[in-house]
Amino acid sequence: MFVDSHCHLDRLDQSHEQLSETLQFARNRGVEHFLCVSVSVKDFPSMAETVVNFNDVSISCGVHPLYQEDACTYEELLATADNDRVVAIGETGLDYFYSAETKEVQLASFIDHIKVANKLGKPLIIHTREARQDTINVLKEHKLPETQGVLHCFTEDLEMAQSAIELGMYISISGIVTFKTATELQEVVKNIPLNKLLIETDSPWLAPVPYRGKPNQPGFVREVGEFIADLKGISVDELAYVTTKNFYDLFAIPK
Repeated sequence: MFVDSHCHLDRLDQSHEQLSETLQFARNRGVEHFLCVSVSVKDFPSMAETVVNFNDVSISCGVHPLYQEDACTYEELLATADNDRVVAIGETGLDYFYSAETKEVQLASFIDHIKVANKLGKPLIIHTREARQDTINVLKEHKLPETQGVLHCFTEDLEMAQSAIELGMYISISGIVTFKTATELQEVVKNIPLNKLLIETDSPWLAPVPYRGKPNQPGFVREVGEFIADLKGISVDELAYVTTKNFYDLFAIPK
């Protein structure tokens, strides 16, 4: 069985009935759990309400680095994330590819998220793009040793992956790995230890081959898993078992 460790179910632009059908399609394809990831504390209540009736959907709380117009204070983040339904803090992180001009705001927000994760004992969900050294440096400076997390939708180099793993991070791979242009990422994935690997869709974006160009959905995490299993020369069953176990271990969710 698979887990979609990172999706945005509230961004699928579907009615509740359509979302129910989308999740059932995923379950029919062997996906047993879904982590719906927050990009805005302002929108957190509506996101949580969207998935409240699905027992196999967990949620996070945080502000995406590209959503700084929805930035919140440390106190607001802490109060919202201090909720039994919230299993992780984020997504947070740094994105200098799309928004280098907000670097200082992103850094302050990232540090606040790490401090909340430290205080609540919850793992971090980290978005990082074109900010390798700053991401690692901030984690080294502010994260407690026992605070874990994941670098999601990873597209950086093996050196960064190894540095993050040394800091207690997992590495999550999306459908990007299936793209013909992703040869460098494919080589990185071959070298990521299986016990530190997660898989995701990041739906509704980044649909894997053969669905590229279409809206992504959690059921397509199977294609991500199958592609990675082939890359690493292991069975799909082994890939599914280990990445699913990694997910439950990281997010402390009873299976």
